Amino acid sequence: MAWPDTRLIELFGIEIPIVQAPMANSTGVELAIEVAKAGGLGSLPCASLKPDKIREDVATFRVLPGKPVHLNFFCHRVARDNPEKDRAWLEQLSPYFAELGVEPPPLPLPTGHPPFGEETCQVVEDLRPDIVSFHFGLPPEPLLARVKKIGCTILCSATSLREAKHLLDRGVDVIIAQGAEAGGHRGTFLETDVTTQVGTFALVRGVCEFADVPVIAAGGIADGRAIAAAFALGASAAQIGTAYLQCPEAYTPPLHRAALADPGRVTAITNVLTGRPARGVMNRLMREQGPMNDAAPSFPRARPAIAPLRSKAEAEGSGDFSPLWSGQAAKLPPFMGAAELTRILAEDAQR
Repeated sequence: MAWPDTRLIELFGIEIPIVQAPMANSTGVELAIEVAKAGGLGSLPCASLKPDKIREDVATFRVLPGKPVHLNFFCHRVARDNPEKDRAWLEQLSPYFAELGVEPPPLPLPTGHPPFGEETCQVVEDLRPDIVSFHFGLPPEPLLARVKKIGCTILCSATSLREAKHLLDRGVDVIIAQGAEAGGHRGTFLETDVTTQVGTFALVRGVCEFADVPVIAAGGIADGRAIAAAFALGASAAQIGTAYLQCPEAYTPPLHRAALADPGRVTAITNVLTGRPARGVMNRLMREQGPMNDAAPSFPRARPAIAPLRSKAEAEGSGDFSPLWSGQAAKLPPFMGAAELTRILAEDAQR
């Protein structure tokens, strides 16, 4: 296939300029392998994995000869403890706990997996992946320098021109321009107001006008026409997320799959599910407590705050308290394997 921009094909050593979004907890090595087999860039989401699991997944992926290894990590700032705020949030949710007949979680709320740090940096140095990408900004300069030193290509998400310029100043090799349409967590690290976030194609065009590095378009892209549009505006590749959640290799639970299959689904950016803005299918908690609510605990404490509600509701067949992440693409591809989907998207974009 002939593509109008082959910089990322050559840089990554791939055949198709399609990047599988590294969706933590929703995808893993199985999906990455299938995308890589088709010629795209498979991604291993490592944000919620322990070092031994990262090593195991990389070993599994490397059974494929000549395919680039791409590891993705979160670089969020660890929020300060705020027990008063967390207690107040649980009190605000108390009617739901009473309705479902479950106990609220004990305080303090757990902080979840830490951001990219010394331990994960050591894993990267040991494994020497071809590509490392970061979400929620970049790690501290000493850690970033160590990743660069071993020859990894560095990718990072930007949700605004200001964030993209910051990444260029830090020496990032590729910018992922994540527009407002994207499903899941915003990659914001300088911006704080999601109501001002730029749409994918406006952001891609703006970043490509000044960036001297390749740009990956991300957000609301689920068919060939959207991929072609991204290239027309200067992108060198497209990142696909939500479309892959319907593939059999994804870990997407049935409730989530059903929500994605609904052609009339409505999505919104919310912080009440995890504590950080993320786009998902509208559910009861989002409608009644958000979508955005300053009272929600800081990321990621809002997730364990609703865990008992989510568990009980899901057992009863309800997604009222579940993170049903989804981008804004109006129509998703039909159910098929990830390798086939990657090839079809590429062929459709070529047409």
